[in-house]
Amino acid sequence: MTDVVEFDPFSDEYFNDPTEVYRRLRDEAPVYFSEQYGFYALSRFVDVVSAHRDWQRFSSAHGVDLSMLTKDPSMLRNIKMIIMMDPPEHDRLRALVSRVFTPRAVAALEPMVRQVITSFLEPLDDRERFDAVADFSALFPVEIISRMLGVPEGERQQIRHWLDVGLHRERGQMDPTPEGMEAMLHAGIYYYGLVAEKRQSPGDDMLSRLTQVAVDRGDGIETGLDDEEIAGFASLLGGAGAETVTKLIGNAVMLFHRNPEQWERVVAEPALAAPAVEEILRMLPPSQYQGRFSVEDVEFEGGTIPAGFPVLLITGAATRDPRAFERPDDFNIDRPASVAIGFGHGVHSCLGAALARMESRIAIEELAKRWQRLEVDESGLRRVHMSNVAGYSNVPVRVVR
Repeated sequence: MTDVVEFDPFSDEYFNDPTEVYRRLRDEAPVYFSEQYGFYALSRFVDVVSAHRDWQRFSSAHGVDLSMLTKDPSMLRNIKMIIMMDPPEHDRLRALVSRVFTPRAVAALEPMVRQVITSFLEPLDDRERFDAVADFSALFPVEIISRMLGVPEGERQQIRHWLDVGLHRERGQMDPTPEGMEAMLHAGIYYYGLVAEKRQSPGDDMLSRLTQVAVDRGDGIETGLDDEEIAGFASLLGGAGAETVTKLIGNAVMLFHRNPEQWERVVAEPALAAPAVEEILRMLPPSQYQGRFSVEDVEFEGGTIPAGFPVLLITGAATRDPRAFERPDDFNIDRPASVAIGFGHGVHSCLGAALARMESRIAIEELAKRWQRLEVDESGLRRVHMSNVAGYSNVPVRVVR
């Protein structure tokens, strides 16, 4: 008798490598129910894409991870973050910051982004060994997004430390640790205080501009954002901007180490860095799943998700679905473009996706300029144990010039 597939997003099996459990989910339980945690999960590409687009039946207003999705919704009413809103409220608030992340606006940031990235690489130029995450990719993304938000220079890396502790999960535990709760509280208080400072002494930064905008709340009357709403924007953008690229670059170094012929091509032809980013996102997306809440019964080929349950849309399983991708477990930077879900999809697609893509491309370009090869010491690899986010905290490398 075949063992019943089990998916535990807080288990060692998940944190270490969920590839096999994802395969079994797609084949044996495409509409999966967890008795342990009380959630449903979708793993096939067509189902995940469909649910992302169906915000009417898969709501974001109940939270974004299992810790939130399994709690009384009344506990979340005071959390003012657009990632936890449905249209039309979501659309009105998203419009306030979306123009900062248009392709044209992001393109104008390229000189600044490249300068920040190279400033963190230059101290590594003469070293034979370094940690591709701890010494590089953990540092520059938070510097970039915090600079855009208006966080003072000496305080930017503290944002990353709070975030790492806040996202950490112990094995078998869906809720943050006490230290994680404290870290998130500190981050919220910090952003709230920073917004108050910007309101009194605005500068040339995103938080200052948000203190000066108005939004129609749906009643035809425009009002300004309050400090709590702006702090929510800062928490969301700061968190996503810091963690996603950090994990993507760590995953990139690992994938190129195991597929050296692909790295040789990027070294020889830097223009291949852009399609390489898309393939890295497909193979090892930093955001492995997104949380939703079913508000009515929804039928899929593999079964029905009833109303009233948390639902995980498993990006990491969907992007390896052989029903949607030829030879999905092969890392191939020449893979034809397809519907991209590595940065979310639908109304909640990542606001900063264009910026994250550019940061990742430039980081790969700059690595390829410097080193013919980065050989990973796999005995020193360390994975993070985080809610939603997957990747490495440590990727030690030896350089080949």
